[in-house]
Amino acid sequence: MQETINTPDKPPYGILAVLIVGAFIAFLNNTLLNIALPSIMADLKVEATTVQWLTTGFMLVSGVMIPLSAYLIQKYSVRQLFLAAMGLFTIGTIVSGAAHVFPLLLTGRMVQASGTAIMMPLLMNVMLVSFPIEKRGTAMGVFGLVLMFAPAIGPTLSGWLIEHYDWRMLFHFVTPIAVTVLLLGIFMLKDKKEKVNMRLDIISLSLSSIGFGGLLYGFSSAGSKGWDSPHVYVTLTIGTVALVVFILRQLRQDNPMLNFRIYQYPMFALSSVITMIVTMAMFSGMLLLPIYVQTIRGISPFDAGLMLLPGAIAMAIMSPITGKLFDKFGGRALAVIGLLITLITSYYFSKLSMETTYTQLIILYTVRMFGMSMVNMPVSTNGLNQLPARYYPHGTAMNNTMQQVSGAIGTALLVTIMSMRAESYGKELAASALKEAAAAGKAVTPAVKAEMEQQIAMQAMLHGINDAFFVTVFLSAIALILAFFIKRAKQEDDIIGKEASVHSQSENLAKN
Repeated sequence: MQETINTPDKPPYGILAVLIVGAFIAFLNNTLLNIALPSIMADLKVEATTVQWLTTGFMLVSGVMIPLSAYLIQKYSVRQLFLAAMGLFTIGTIVSGAAHVFPLLLTGRMVQASGTAIMMPLLMNVMLVSFPIEKRGTAMGVFGLVLMFAPAIGPTLSGWLIEHYDWRMLFHFVTPIAVTVLLLGIFMLKDKKEKVNMRLDIISLSLSSIGFGGLLYGFSSAGSKGWDSPHVYVTLTIGTVALVVFILRQLRQDNPMLNFRIYQYPMFALSSVITMIVTMAMFSGMLLLPIYVQTIRGISPFDAGLMLLPGAIAMAIMSPITGKLFDKFGGRALAVIGLLITLITSYYFSKLSMETTYTQLIILYTVRMFGMSMVNMPVSTNGLNQLPARYYPHGTAMNNTMQQVSGAIGTALLVTIMSMRAESYGKELAASALKEAAAAGKAVTPAVKAEMEQQIAMQAMLHGINDAFFVTVFLSAIALILAFFIKRAKQEDDIIGKEASVHSQSENLAKN
């Protein structure tokens, strides 16, 4: 029997409000931390390849947890899931705020991630079933406006807090807000759910954890250990094999943990690939730019955060506008224009120098965020619109999983490229500098050598960041080509359900 999901006459605005506030706090926490990474590197004495685990580790846990969300959404009520998610997020925030060593800080971030990973798919699913398809773009746009307000204020607020307080204040600031939202959820969310008889497939959960975890750990370790290290190629191989087995197992099951059969719907499959590529480009920029402006250019944390403010505001303002434009014109025109802007600005970011002005950085970043605002939400909404209603939990879970995994892999890969290219450039520049000094007959004193090494390290890192940004140019180009194949999606019949029915009938005929 095919399950149907009816859109309510009046959306549950109370439930949506509490969920959006919870998601807002989670988004705010993420954007607060990006500006703090150079300060954390200095305070806890860790390298860029280590500190990026605060981002990669967060996405790693999300990538492992989100496949569970389709199962959780079907089995438990919105109230139960929200309280569990917000509770985990609050505990993680308290642990992170108390951290005085990097492993404890990373643990707190991962506990936060386990809560956020449940919250976002839950909110997306409630949004999808609450609004009819013709109003969904506008609803998603308003939802995006609220959530994009977090990136708008996050970096500037973070910069101000870091200049006046310790970086731990970022977590102390979020803690009372998270506790308040948790209490709001306890008193305001009253929905109930009938008991659903579903069992969690432990083997599938283990395979997905090993698969996604292995891939992310392998890519993340390449920067510090090198691609020829057993830590890298062994974990990548194990991750790939586990992921293939996981997918094959899901395709054989009647009630899979993550339903890969939804990729039979072409617009969903296309939207998934495009959003993965754009996510890789976006997360890399959010990580590389703070390192450039603070570590290389010596710009203060507050000014670094202020630099990102116009871009985040542009993205927030555009969110409801792109939602309305999507309802009217569909996703292709928006995606093509947005990706063209992203490609051009990414190219200019690959040409950063010591002379690039603060104003140029603001304009470039703002235009880049403006372009990206026209891609992710319209494209993913268009893909989800093609799915039958009963596959919404699987669609949102798949989208969130792939975005987290691609964001983590993209971040790890581009930080690895930055680190490896910086090391290579550093050796070349050092050899060239010593050669020039010897040719000029200059004595290299310890003081001169120390100053030379510092200048070389800055130049090498700058070249590494430029090379990493240049990779995002190619990523944007691939996504742009794919965007031309987008068509306005209409909700289709349950292909998967029909195939299962035909298969069942064939088996019955064979038995008879």
